[in-house]
Amino acid sequence: MVRVGVLALQGGVAEHVSALAGLGAETALVRRPADLAGLDAIVLPGGESSVFDRLARAFGLAGPLASAITDGMPALATCAGLIYLAARIEGSARGQQTLGVLDVTVRRNAFGTQLDSFETSVRVAGLDAPVPATFIRAPEVVGTGPGVEVTSRLEDGRIVGVRQGAVTAYAFHPEETGDDRLHRAWLESAVGRGPWQERPAC
Repeated sequence: MVRVGVLALQGGVAEHVSALAGLGAETALVRRPADLAGLDAIVLPGGESSVFDRLARAFGLAGPLASAITDGMPALATCAGLIYLAARIEGSARGQQTLGVLDVTVRRNAFGTQLDSFETSVRVAGLDAPVPATFIRAPEVVGTGPGVEVTSRLEDGRIVGVRQGAVTAYAFHPEETGDDRLHRAWLESAVGRGPWQERPAC
């Protein structure tokens, strides 16, 4: 069975665990370096990116997590998780650091405050139909490096989804909608066939 870690320092952990479990993946909570052992992939949820940074450094997790992703561990990041992976941030909190493993520039709180949260549908590369997306104090990708593929934009052209190698990141919260297509597509591309795809023997 595929074993997927979920960064569990703060934020929307339970929603991702539920989505992954519903697809047949085994999940594990990641708070310390030892929790990375035996994982096939990892999810970085929404929450507060500056809190991720502060706690991950306090627990000694930041370096090992960055190394694991750089070495090829598939990662899915949403909202604050995208910020935490990014190489560059506009509007960062004082002293804020990131893992720096995704060659993008992100703007924090690009869509406004909590009161400006909204839901919409977005098209994502590889899916036939738009997916529902929840934006809560969401970032925006405002610059991409040469190895980054843009996978999703809003109708006004703003970038809200990217992929670089084994890293997939979205500015919104697919885990809040009950639609598991993005988690499913990520699992299929990141770790191949799994329980959610098993076929009966011929």
